[in-house]
Amino acid sequence: MEGKPKKIIFLEKMLRFMAVATLKMRKPKVVGITGSVGKTSAKEAIFRVLEGSFKVRKNEENYNNEIGVPLTIIGAKSGEKNIFKWLWVGIRWIFNLIFPFGYPKILILEMAIDRPGDMKYLTSFARPEVGVLTDISASHLEFFDSLNSIAGEKSVLLKSLPENGLAVVNVDNEIIRKIKNKLRSRTVDFGIENEAKIRATDIKFIYDEEEKNIEGLSFKLNQEGNFVPIRLYHIIARHHVYAVLAAVAVGNYFKINLIDMAKSLENLKPPRGRMTPIEGIKGSLVVDDSYNASPVSAIAALNTVEKIRAFRRVAILGDMMELGEESETGHERVAREVLSRNFDALVMVGARMKRAVERIYAEGNLNKKIIFFESPDEAAEKIGEIIKEKDLILVKGSQAMRMEKITEKLMKDPERSKDYLCRQSEKWKKKKFIKT
Repeated sequence: MEGKPKKIIFLEKMLRFMAVATLKMRKPKVVGITGSVGKTSAKEAIFRVLEGSFKVRKNEENYNNEIGVPLTIIGAKSGEKNIFKWLWVGIRWIFNLIFPFGYPKILILEMAIDRPGDMKYLTSFARPEVGVLTDISASHLEFFDSLNSIAGEKSVLLKSLPENGLAVVNVDNEIIRKIKNKLRSRTVDFGIENEAKIRATDIKFIYDEEEKNIEGLSFKLNQEGNFVPIRLYHIIARHHVYAVLAAVAVGNYFKINLIDMAKSLENLKPPRGRMTPIEGIKGSLVVDDSYNASPVSAIAALNTVEKIRAFRRVAILGDMMELGEESETGHERVAREVLSRNFDALVMVGARMKRAVERIYAEGNLNKKIIFFESPDEAAEKIGEIIKEKDLILVKGSQAMRMEKITEKLMKDPERSKDYLCRQSEKWKKKKFIKT
């Protein structure tokens, strides 16, 4: 809590007290989820699997930190800067303690970390029975000195599990494989590339009857020798399959029938801003991945879009924040990837991406044309002139880059932006882009 205003420290202590009291009285089972990428997708998939059999609650919006997690446990919304709204949170908490009707049997809590000690704090009161670790990679390095430091912080979730609990881990990640061997709880691993108890094979895109327009993904779920076909009609990103595998592992723990899980997952939709397919102008398809970005998630997005059938592919990439000392190498890694791939038009937004591309061009042997913009507002003004009929367009960048502004300009029905895009509250829409 070092460096925080006293008001925030007091608020966190009060919310922690309220959350602890709620958990002691209601005794829900807690599923905790962490990872460098894929946390929200896993949360949504797990919720989809469990909601048909249990009363469940999950974090909404960005309620995944020291304030958001206890608010989710209490079942209240943030009072923000309004003292009366915070008083109402307290009143609602007391009411729920007195009248226990309708409290969920299972809490699905996404747990995010920004600084060392965050996970220890969250698990000190929200003690999961099931822990899910989706990925460990070079994102949010700003307050960590290495990837190992991030791994150590995120592994606190799994190490806090009781011996009779369950750790659900992605064994396609080398660092997670090492963590798995040190856990005291039972583990279930999942993966695509490596052998795992729950594994996806034969991942394929689903196209319409004319084999032109993409509709989703299908794959075979291999659960220790038992095969079940899974069809995801709104998911196009291969890396979202990991979320489904994690959800199956959690569903097994709570004794959900595998066929029922497969059925409930068919209409799973990606969280807004995470590889969301949206109808665009000029008959285009926009793959909106504007919620946030890291080198790992950016390359995963490029992998997906490159494999989808298209007349022409366009990549619109913004700067990636919170990479700390890895910022220069991370941007250069992504720039090299996109320059070496089958994209017909490249648009870069932000000074970091521009510098990375310029360093690569200085080496020679590259002649791809790239369009640069300093801000998302500038890009949004001009982007319609760059797009051609039936383009397949990827929009990707960190939260601070406000890349959803570009997606909104590309949408066929921009009046439906609140249904599809992230950061659509009036408060967010009024925020101006700030160059950093």
